[in-house]
Amino acid sequence: MMVAEPRPVAVELNAVLVALIGDEPQVLTLENGALLPSGPFESDHPTLQAGVRAWVEHQTHHPLGYVEQLYTFADRYRESTLGYRIVSISYLGLTRERAAAGQHELGWQSFYRYFPWEDWREGPPKILTRTVLPRLKSWVEAASDDAKRRRQQRVEGNFDVSSWNEELALQRYELLYEAGLVPEASRPRDAIVDPVPGEPMRYDHRRILATGIARLRAKIKYRPVVFELMPPDFTLGQLQRAVEALAGRLLHKQNFRRLVEQQWLVEETGAMTADTGGRPAKLYRFRREIVLERAVAGSKLPLARA
Repeated sequence: MMVAEPRPVAVELNAVLVALIGDEPQVLTLENGALLPSGPFESDHPTLQAGVRAWVEHQTHHPLGYVEQLYTFADRYRESTLGYRIVSISYLGLTRERAAAGQHELGWQSFYRYFPWEDWREGPPKILTRTVLPRLKSWVEAASDDAKRRRQQRVEGNFDVSSWNEELALQRYELLYEAGLVPEASRPRDAIVDPVPGEPMRYDHRRILATGIARLRAKIKYRPVVFELMPPDFTLGQLQRAVEALAGRLLHKQNFRRLVEQQWLVEETGAMTADTGGRPAKLYRFRREIVLERAVAGSKLPLARA
């Protein structure tokens, strides 16, 4: 009995690098938003993290600051044209955009260019109620009775408008993929005729981005990672808008401020700013020692509903 030779494996490194630019959560991309920064893990990279840092800096000229491993993608269908099986190890990075005021560094794209149904800051997105949900309903109705019930349960669990869970960004994208409603689900010579709106990405990079968004939305609830994205001094209004941008929904102003102050996450700088469009506002800074104090216990940024 002949045993098939194992296919060679190539290790690829991907980066979901996030910044807040003009109150918008943005990700650094290549080729007009089609790709995430990525490259192969090479023999001269001392570690995986060193490898991803090297590729990001080489491709975007943007150094990585805070970074953590996100996920390893090793599905069977992930292979190159040469027959190599590709294992992608992805990382989540947080940074501050370096462009001067009034400029926009090339490559930054809004989360919601790719996932427009995820932005609830102005209420349920029209694209969700007018396009996404009706097409999912058609997908449910097209199934046999047993499969129809299972599909309906999954749609209700992931796309329930009455109790929207912002952390399910990845599950929602994967369900749309399974339903054949995103371009990435197409096969050669079998393109998706009428996909739901949302910019596609090459390979499975939009899935990797959805994984990063879901991780970040969960993480801001128990660790103060949002401060990696903030300027050194900021108002509480700026901080709230930053969390709202990442979570994709509005927060209760008084609850947010009370919980931030109760947890001693910030301290006053003693300065004021008039750049708020209204009355001058106090400037705050992040208490860096909170990182050590909360490293074990965690810290909670309130995502109370507006």
